Amino acid sequence: MIYKYDPKTDILVLILGKGRLDFGEQKENIITHYDKKGKPLEIEILEASKTAMKMMGTIMSGKKRVAVATI
Repeated sequence: MIYKYDPKTDILVLILGKGRLDFGEQKENIITHYDKKGKPLEIEILEASKTAMKMMGTIMSGKKRVAVATI
């Protein structure tokens, strides 16, 4: 995974894979970009500093539990 952060716009981009972006879906401050087959290739986080703090608050509060699988 590659990431890019632009402090001027406060946008964090996570590049998950290679390919041509075909469409995107936005939910609040997070835009997920997909290829034609529906594979997520890129995640764009708007207002990254605020959004990251909200995400960490949710994680630290324990309101949502996430199961992690190990291989």
